[in-house]
Amino acid sequence: MNCLMQSSRIPPSSSSLTFASPKNSASSSRLRLTTARAAAQMAEELTITRPDDWHLHLRDGALLRSVLPHSAKQFGRAIVMPNLKPPITTTVKALAYRDEILKSLPLNSGFTPLMTLYLTDNTNPEEIELARNSGVIFGVKLYPAGATTNSQDGVTDIFGKCSPIFEKMIKHEMPLLVHGEVTDPNVDTFDREKIFIENILSPLIEKFPELKIVMEHITTLDAVKFIDSCNSGKIAATVTPQHMLMNRNALFQGGLQPHNYCLPVLKREIHRQAIVKAVTSGSKKYFLGTDSAPHDKTRKESSCGCAGIFSAPIALSLYAKVFEQEGALDKLEAFASFNGPDFYGLPRNDGKIKLQKSPWKVPESYGYNSGEIVPLFAGQILDWELCDV
Repeated sequence: MNCLMQSSRIPPSSSSLTFASPKNSASSSRLRLTTARAAAQMAEELTITRPDDWHLHLRDGALLRSVLPHSAKQFGRAIVMPNLKPPITTTVKALAYRDEILKSLPLNSGFTPLMTLYLTDNTNPEEIELARNSGVIFGVKLYPAGATTNSQDGVTDIFGKCSPIFEKMIKHEMPLLVHGEVTDPNVDTFDREKIFIENILSPLIEKFPELKIVMEHITTLDAVKFIDSCNSGKIAATVTPQHMLMNRNALFQGGLQPHNYCLPVLKREIHRQAIVKAVTSGSKKYFLGTDSAPHDKTRKESSCGCAGIFSAPIALSLYAKVFEQEGALDKLEAFASFNGPDFYGLPRNDGKIKLQKSPWKVPESYGYNSGEIVPLFAGQILDWELCDV
């Protein structure tokens, strides 16, 4: 579908527009009708500055080549997660992974991968300077060991072993990207984010107030309250579409739903509502991060299914759905296109993308040469569709 560019903002209703008074009632009627039609057309189309994805899993090999085009089509840049096997723990490995991504891009794509390092107990502080000087690494990812997919090599003692790393990160203005969950088996799964904030994140910020931190894929009212309470300009959060659209009931309705399973796990409705309210408020502390995490269908539908939701092909349609439901489509562009680069100190994208109100059906799966990947909301109808621009 090829669409013409329109304004990036949804206009006010015709009743709130002000025009010079027409000379007769017929002219007035025609003007009102024209204005109403224009407003209706604009409400069906939404053009925004090309957004970025500030939390994305691309995998490698055949899976990378299959999923990358979906993100490259809609996003200008993406923060690429480093939890491969083996993980991306050094600048040399990050550069090699970046080369693989670039070689896998569709022809003439302008997509730019923003690389990250995987923090371990043994990360050399000097690696931070190498990463910064590379010009292509933009964050260091903190996975508490055992918290999520391929996190077994993550950090076991944040304060005891990582303090020299954090000092170097402050010096080189390198953000810390946090998977905010504790891994203590005695802590309830649904409380792991809350306890992480209390026991790790709050003390970390107190000890290193100049450290720039992104709390990724927040899932709770507790996280919203915490982010909102931080006014230094150094703390922000990414938010996924699934945590804005679903609560934990989605894991069990009609039987166990493995393709709705991710980590951090979906939470109660009160938490979903708090996240939606925060994100659609216009706060600059929140920005788009899909956490799109593809797994082969056989690995999701198994006796020990992998955590991760594949949302890349439909992410913008889902975010638009949330903002429309909240009457906040005029705030979508800042969330998707402005807040992230502003926080990272990067320029905003120049290009535009267009969404059109045109119902379409999400494919049941996306095939690749080794199998198939089931997306979020497979087989369901979505209202907003990305146009070719």
